[in-house]
Amino acid sequence: MNIVLFGPPGVGKGTQGERLASATGASHLAMGDILRAAVRDETEAGLKARAYMEAGKLVPDEVVVAMIEDKIAGDALAGFLLDGFPRNVPQAEALEAMLARHDMAIERIIFMDAPEEALIERLSGRLICRACGFGFHRHYSPPREAGRCDRCGGELYQREDDREDVIANRLRVYKEQTQPLLAYYQDKPGFRRIDASGEMDAVYAALVKAVEE
Repeated sequence: MNIVLFGPPGVGKGTQGERLASATGASHLAMGDILRAAVRDETEAGLKARAYMEAGKLVPDEVVVAMIEDKIAGDALAGFLLDGFPRNVPQAEALEAMLARHDMAIERIIFMDAPEEALIERLSGRLICRACGFGFHRHYSPPREAGRCDRCGGELYQREDDREDVIANRLRVYKEQTQPLLAYYQDKPGFRRIDASGEMDAVYAALVKAVEE
C-alpha cells in the first residue's frame, strides 16, 4: 500500500510512520533522510539539491520529486509511506503526476491532527542526547537521571527549534504553507483524518484502523 502521512509539527508522524511501515512491510520514506542520502550518494537530483543548499536557497519541488522518484522507481518498492512530503499543494500535484508516469497512485492519505497546545507541549519537552542522538521527553519519557542519557550517559539538550517561541513560528509557517493540503486532499478517495492527541498506542490503533478501513 502507498500512503501519505501528514500533519503539523509534533503530531507524531515520524514515530507512528516508522511503526506503521514496519507492521505493513512498506518502506518508510522520510523526506529529510531521502534528501541527505541523495546528496551523500551524489545522485543527479542530489547534486542539483546540493547546489541550491550551498547557495542558501530552497531545493525546488521538481528536484525533491526527482529524489522520491529515484527512491520509489529505482528501488522498485512494493509499497511506501511518505513522511514529510508533500508539504504544499504544488508538491502534491507533482507527486501525483510522477506516480502516474509509473502507473502508481496513493491509496491512503492520512491527516494526523492535534490541538496546538498539545503540539507545543510535545515539542517543547523533547530532549536529545548529544552523544548518541536518542530522544527523551520531560513529561512522557523522562531519563532516569536528569540531564543524562539512559543509554550512553551522554548530556541531554533541547534543540533550538524546540523552544516555545520557535515552535510558535513553525506552527504559523505550517498553517500558511502546509495546511492547504487538507483542503486539497480531504475529498479524495482514501483520505482519513485521525485524532493524534492521545496516548501513543491509542493513536497507533487509530492509524491502523484508518489504513485498514
